[in-house]
Amino acid sequence: MRPPLRLLPLSLSIAVCLPGTALAADDKPLNWALCPAGDIIPPFEGAPPAAQPGDPGREQQPTVIEGDEQSGTRATPLIQGNVALVRGDQFLGTDSIKMDTEAGTYVAEGSIRYQDSGLRIVADRAEGNHNTDTHVITNIRYQLVDRRGNGGADSIQLTGPLGRMNHSTYSTCDPSQQMWQLRAQQIDVDSDAGFGVARNAVLRLGNIPFLYVPWFKFPVDDRRQTGLLYPSVSMSGRNGFDYRQPIYLNLAPNYDMTLTPRLMTERGLLLDTEFRYLYNGGRGTANASYMPDDDLRDRDRGRFLFSGYHNLDRTWQARANVGWVSDDRYVEDFANRLAGVSSSYLQSTAGVFGVGEYWNAGAMAEHFQLTDYTLTDANLPYSRLPRTYVNWEQPLGQWLDAGVWAEAVHFHHTEFAGGSRLDVKPYISARLGGPAWYVTPTLAWRYTAYQLEDDLAQQLGGDASPSRSLPITTLEAGMYFDRDTSIGGADYLHTLEPRLFYLNTPYRDQDGLPLFDTRPFTFSWGQLFRDNRYSGADRQTDANQLTVALSTRLIRQADGREKLSASLGQIRYFEDSRVVAPGELPVEEGKSAWVADANYVLNDRWTLGASYQWDPKFRREDLASVRARYLWPGDGVANIGYRYRRDLLEQADFAFLYPINPVWSVVGRYYYSFEDDKLLEAIGGVQWDSCCLAVRLLARRYVRNREGELDNTIQVEFVLKGLGSAGQDTERTLRRAILGYHRDDLYLVPPSNTTPHPDDYDPNLIP
Repeated sequence: MRPPLRLLPLSLSIAVCLPGTALAADDKPLNWALCPAGDIIPPFEGAPPAAQPGDPGREQQPTVIEGDEQSGTRATPLIQGNVALVRGDQFLGTDSIKMDTEAGTYVAEGSIRYQDSGLRIVADRAEGNHNTDTHVITNIRYQLVDRRGNGGADSIQLTGPLGRMNHSTYSTCDPSQQMWQLRAQQIDVDSDAGFGVARNAVLRLGNIPFLYVPWFKFPVDDRRQTGLLYPSVSMSGRNGFDYRQPIYLNLAPNYDMTLTPRLMTERGLLLDTEFRYLYNGGRGTANASYMPDDDLRDRDRGRFLFSGYHNLDRTWQARANVGWVSDDRYVEDFANRLAGVSSSYLQSTAGVFGVGEYWNAGAMAEHFQLTDYTLTDANLPYSRLPRTYVNWEQPLGQWLDAGVWAEAVHFHHTEFAGGSRLDVKPYISARLGGPAWYVTPTLAWRYTAYQLEDDLAQQLGGDASPSRSLPITTLEAGMYFDRDTSIGGADYLHTLEPRLFYLNTPYRDQDGLPLFDTRPFTFSWGQLFRDNRYSGADRQTDANQLTVALSTRLIRQADGREKLSASLGQIRYFEDSRVVAPGELPVEEGKSAWVADANYVLNDRWTLGASYQWDPKFRREDLASVRARYLWPGDGVANIGYRYRRDLLEQADFAFLYPINPVWSVVGRYYYSFEDDKLLEAIGGVQWDSCCLAVRLLARRYVRNREGELDNTIQVEFVLKGLGSAGQDTERTLRRAILGYHRDDLYLVPPSNTTPHPDDYDPNLIP
């Protein structure tokens, strides 16, 4: 007897007919802690376990039919009482099923139950015809097992790959707490084409219709489909009512486009586009925006950004990151984050880069565009058109390393004369050490030569081809001491790590050399162990100095976590340093400021940290930073910090996420500059959370440009768990403003500000 019901098409067709099918994916795992325990539709008795990796496919397994009683004829059997059909992880139960094997028809009635690894369904009746592959199922309720969706429908009509669901609903809420629900009068699905069309769809928040869409198209599998994405709505003092409606265009399997019309009632209409492509050898993204006659500036506005790469072979890669904006106030007017207005220029880079076992190299062009209207082009860095570099380092036997850092670059500027520079720095280093000590002597030679344009050569004394050549000698040594200790009943490993760094570089007159890309480093812990206090190759400090530093740590033996870390260091200058950049004070014989840094984990809730610099010569404080963090239960966090750097800044920052109870929480930030007597950013907001819906409301006041002008915004976001969000991206704002808003962010190690990118050239950093 042929199987009376093809379980596989049934389950797939019902699953793909779900309205929207929870298309959005969140970066942060959804929190279902407030949801009632238990299943909306409990597992059915007699159903097989969920499919496991390695199990045979459903189509490879037979259908087993069981029932209490069978009657009728062989051509028209009737099975009644506890009818169960099982194939693989699929189960179909019903009170009775009547079949006509010759006509291919069947009718199942009474307590229809279907279950597989991801879906459970109950219905009143199912009938169909296998020969014509048509099926009708009425009065359906369903639950998605693996993603918490549930809903129902009056009926489903299936004809081969085509399906129609009438009067369907979808929600991730428990039926007893229906915070939101998506309803559609009709949904047509083509599982072969991979898309569905919903008609007269209404999103309801509680009993209130929130969004009505007369027609929308959505995907039902991993294939991308053209259609509407979730809109974004916000309100601000400068933009007015701000509405964005993304439209996704699936142009081809390997490239697509998103068009985003944006209406700002106080400014006008803007069109934003994103084009993405992907192929075996690379990928890229291009963004373009155009706004005709922006009422804010009474002019057309626009931008273009491109980022992409192409793998030439296993060693070489071509890549580009280029950008353009229509005017120098574009970043200020279209970015509402502090990070968006802090940059003074837009950097564009394109080149070819290679990496081998012992080397990396590149050839590139780099250009800068001004994005700060308070500055002029004279404030822009020199463009590097072009720039080539190569870094090579290779072990020579067991104890030695040899390498070279080299760069050739042409500098161009619209306001100043430029020139070309060649910088070569070969070195050899010895690796001496044991389990508890190391000594690393290094000898380097640095040669830098220029070919200057006439105007610049005249400004620097008339020599169009100046050069500089000098040796650089360093010796670094350190030791590791450790002991077992016990504090408060807990076992710790206590370390003591002294470290020495000696630098000797003779003086060379460098007044005839230009300053293309070189500036003094900010004095910090990392500066204690560098062989040059300048970035770039235009200046090489002369030095006869010794750094003495000491670090100590307490490491908890139970889990390896660091309870305490503290470091202290200072440079002893044996001679005056005669090389200075314009506007820089010379480094005199004596001692540098003490550099101290400490972090202490008081307990699982409190973390304290401090950085401090004290100049003993002038008996003054150069830098002070104090920070503290407290973790509340329930993902709450509070951060407080104070930062001071002499003659530059004095700021205080307080940010928090405080859970009042499992449902309500408040967020806030107050960021203030004492140096300017000005608020930098203030945020106040409230969050409400439930099993399936979260709402965030934020009020924000922030500095939007270098002149200190303030702007105000109100941001509202509705997070429909398992479906997506409507409104502005408040989570991005809060994650930037409150470190620990996502608790996992506290355990990520950020990239060091002093560690160069593998493709960057830094001749001052000796391995």
